[in-house]
Amino acid sequence: MPRDTRMSRMLHVLIHMDRHVERATSERIAQMLDTNPVVVRRMMAGFREAGIVTSEKGHGGGWTLARALDQISLLDVYRAIGEPALFNIGPDAEVATCLVERAVDARMGETLSEAEQLLMTRFASIRVSDIAQDFERRFAKMKAAGEIGEAVMHRWTNG
Repeated sequence: MPRDTRMSRMLHVLIHMDRHVERATSERIAQMLDTNPVVVRRMMAGFREAGIVTSEKGHGGGWTLARALDQISLLDVYRAIGEPALFNIGPDAEVATCLVERAVDARMGETLSEAEQLLMTRFASIRVSDIAQDFERRFAKMKAAGEIGEAVMHRWTNG
C-alpha cells in the first residue's frame, strides 16, 4: 500500500510559502508538487478552514500564510489534511467470532490507540518553524561545503 505523503508535501509547501513565496498560486504550488492545481485547491481549502492560510481570488491572488510557522504545529497540519489513518495495520473492522482473534484485535486496538495518542502529543509539540530551521541549517552547511551550486540554490529557493 502506498504511503500517504500529503502531510510531508504540505509541510514543504508551508515552508516555501514562508521562506520564498509571499503569495503562491495554486498553479505554482501544483508545479512544485508535480500535481494538478485542482488537487492543490482541495488540499489548501482544509488549511484555509484551519486558519493556516488565506486565499484571494483573481489577478494577483493566491494563497498566503495566515500564521507564522512557529504558530503552526504538526498536529495543526495533520488535522488540516483531514486526519488520515496513521497506521496500515490493525484489527479487522468486523467483530471476530473467534476468541483468539478477539483477544488479538483488542490488544492491537489498545496498542495502536496508545501509539496514536503518543504521536498526536509529539505532533503538538513540533512547530513547522522547527523544520524550517532544520532546512536552514542543512542548506547553510551544504553551501559552506560547496555542495550546492548556484543552479540548485536557485531551484531550492524558488520552489
